[in-house]
Amino acid sequence: MKSENQNPSEKTEPTKAELDVLTVLWKHGPSTVRFVHEQLNAFKEVNYTTTLKQMQLMVEKGLLTRDDSSMKHVYAVAEEEQKTKKHLLDRFVNHLYDGSAGNLVLQLLDTKKASRDELKAIRALLDKLDED
Repeated sequence: MKSENQNPSEKTEPTKAELDVLTVLWKHGPSTVRFVHEQLNAFKEVNYTTTLKQMQLMVEKGLLTRDDSSMKHVYAVAEEEQKTKKHLLDRFVNHLYDGSAGNLVLQLLDTKKASRDELKAIRALLDKLDED
């Protein structure tokens, strides 16, 4: 669990494997280890005991919560998806793009092709930002 004295700047960041677990839980909601394990195995082979241990450690790190009030333990994310993604994105932008969202967007649009609908949404957001 999270320490009450934990400094927000020292927030526990999920590893790649932990992000895989979080992604399953963000998509499907609170779930058992067996369900998460089955979802993970759809794209990579993982032992059940590895998934179990990883999720137990994620509870200790404060990334997940566990409801053990019934026979099956149900795990859920401890922090909402957008808050976690915002933290990781902020760290990424600050580290690799010197804090410049513009440089990130330019690099991203130069590297990955956006659909017509995505470009429309980006333009609408830019227009809204210009108005503010």
